[in-house]
Amino acid sequence: MLNWAARYYPILRVLKKHDLFSTGSILEIGCGPVGLGKFRKVPFTGCDLSFPDTPQWPMTPVIASATDLPFGDKSFDAVIASDVLEHIPPELRSAVIQETLRVAGKLVIFCFPSGKPAHDADRELRERYLSKGLEVPVWLEEHMLASFPDDSLFETIPGWNVTQFGNESIRFHSWMMRREMYRQFVRVSSEFLRLRWLLEPLLRLADAPPYYRQMFVLAKNN
Repeated sequence: MLNWAARYYPILRVLKKHDLFSTGSILEIGCGPVGLGKFRKVPFTGCDLSFPDTPQWPMTPVIASATDLPFGDKSFDAVIASDVLEHIPPELRSAVIQETLRVAGKLVIFCFPSGKPAHDADRELRERYLSKGLEVPVWLEEHMLASFPDDSLFETIPGWNVTQFGNESIRFHSWMMRREMYRQFVRVSSEFLRLRWLLEPLLRLADAPPYYRQMFVLAKNN
């Protein structure tokens, strides 16, 4: 779906920058049955609380909580947590970040919707589902349970170099998610994913403030 591309393309660019796109061990937390494997056909480990749908190649699935990962220190070159922290209770978010950093050797990428305007946009999306008599997706219901994470979670991260950038304007995100309520749009946009050479630069134009999502890239200091 289009929202997958909007979320994962920036992650892929970061992996390329750090020479981890085609090589290196990667863990994705909260991956679902597909995750990074939709766009990167290299084996990786995917961790989630459960897999109601069968995990797809090239993922090696692991069932575990992000607060207690069953891996040793520095087990992976890179760890990705995309649209995960907003589903974690606020009192556990710092613990998840520390556990993620523990198992990463070189790079960590956190991406999550951030700020009240982004939360308000999702609340309006939920109301739109209800007004049309449609079932509200589980992920969207979970977004309503607490405020979104913010920059303060990454103010003090000893031993890591932290960079931050925005992803998806709120206006574009809201438009896209309203369109994806309809199966025909999902089918058409899924076909469009094959044209990455065209789609990626178009999506980069949608990376404008005010942002729906913030992305934090943490690189281990030498």
